[in-house]
Amino acid sequence: MTDLTTTRNKLLSSKLAAMCVFLMFHISDAQKFGSNGTAGFTFLEVPATARTAALGEASLALSDGNSTSVFDNPAALGFTNQAHSLSASYSPWFADIKNYTSSYALKTDYGVFGLGLIVFDFGSIPRTVVAQGQKVYDVIGTFDAKSVAFGVTYSKLLTDRFSFGATVKYAQERIDIYRASNVMFDGGVLYLTGLGSFRIAATVQNFGVNSKFINDEFKMPSVFKLGAAVELTGSEDSENRFTVLAEALHPNDATEKVHVGAEYSWRNSVSLRGGYKFFADEESYTVGIGVNTQFSFPLSFDFAYSDYGRLGKIARLTVLLGVL
Repeated sequence: MTDLTTTRNKLLSSKLAAMCVFLMFHISDAQKFGSNGTAGFTFLEVPATARTAALGEASLALSDGNSTSVFDNPAALGFTNQAHSLSASYSPWFADIKNYTSSYALKTDYGVFGLGLIVFDFGSIPRTVVAQGQKVYDVIGTFDAKSVAFGVTYSKLLTDRFSFGATVKYAQERIDIYRASNVMFDGGVLYLTGLGSFRIAATVQNFGVNSKFINDEFKMPSVFKLGAAVELTGSEDSENRFTVLAEALHPNDATEKVHVGAEYSWRNSVSLRGGYKFFADEESYTVGIGVNTQFSFPLSFDFAYSDYGRLGKIARLTVLLGVL
């Protein structure tokens, strides 16, 4: 009877995973593709955590991201083993822009609830007017600009191998007194196939109607992703393990891309990471390290270093805290 139940759960998980992937592909394909650089709110495409950045952004099929899963795949949040999970990240972005992210997750008997926050602070910018005489302009003060997104996530395990998740988020970009805002949707699934530790995942991110800045209308940076991950040595729960990950992206404002990453974890204390982004204009390799402290409560630190070609190098730091 137990074997029959297990087999039935596996078949159910497989059918649910296939159905959700099919639906998400058609949702993402409903928008117009092939127009490079025509989407707004592109700050949502920037990796939100150091671990994701270090893995070449191939983190879709990770099931141990805890609260940080709200940024990559909301379905992965259902696999968390922490009652409370909190993260905070910081990155000095290009042109003195500051990037902050934070997430929180609460595990309940009804599923896992999460919150995610992304902030891009562009700082103060000189306000200028056309000058008289030989001067080109006069500085008459300053103004600021900021991009913010806040999301609410729900995820639940439907079986011991299959989870789904959804996020509703509000995003706003503001320059001085002008602003644009919109509500978007993320949806994802994560399926443990039972073939060793092999797992597959799919998401639709940033799906929403068009928005407008002053008189210019623009679409959302929606993207459909398929990902997979497997441990070549050990398993997901092993203290020593070597994980490889791959991810294919189908964005609505650029050509398709492929991301790959690898992570080696030693004694569940130190993790070495690397990744590469194929078919990107400037992005290429990424590296990083994670340190998991051996305190009585979960506390870890992640660091990432990403190469953006002619744009320069970007570092990112993430701190994660949990309560079992």
